Amino acid sequence: MRKTAVAGVAAIFTGLSAAVAALPAWAATPAAKACSTNWGTGARDKALMVQNRVRDVRAGRHACFDRFVVDLGVGRAPGYHVAYVRAFHAEGSGRLVPTSGHAKLLVVVRAPAAVSFNASNRHLVSVAGFAEFRQVAGLGSFEGITSIGLGLRAREPFRVFEFRTASLHVEMVVDVAHG
Repeated sequence: MRKTAVAGVAAIFTGLSAAVAALPAWAATPAAKACSTNWGTGARDKALMVQNRVRDVRAGRHACFDRFVVDLGVGRAPGYHVAYVRAFHAEGSGRLVPTSGHAKLLVVVRAPAAVSFNASNRHLVSVAGFAEFRQVAGLGSFEGITSIGLGLRAREPFRVFEFRTASLHVEMVVDVAHG
């Protein structure tokens, strides 16, 4: 009975190695097996106020993280404060803003909102089907500060960075790792 079991296991491994060999080269690389999202959950800060304005936001799904992007148009990269909080509060009034999700990531952009951007919209972007994002809520814009609440599935590591697009727009990015 033991020889039969060993022969069966050997046949399984032989079949697996043939299946792995048939995969494309990119699928067998270590990067495809695991995501490198060791970003941490601590607050991120950059203390610079800018006059260019929050024009738009969008969200995207990626293999290892959900991405939130703030478009600030042409100008300098803004300062920010991004941190987990217990609850979201509206800018100016301080009223509690209920949102979906078990964790709350506050994104404060040190730039005012453009007139065309509804900074108080409680559903800024549809995030249906996202792994981590449950709701993207505008918390308002007051005295040159625009706040957005990311309702999340759980408290996961995140990163914040900014870049300039080919059209010279500054974009601030918040990536939240999949748990």
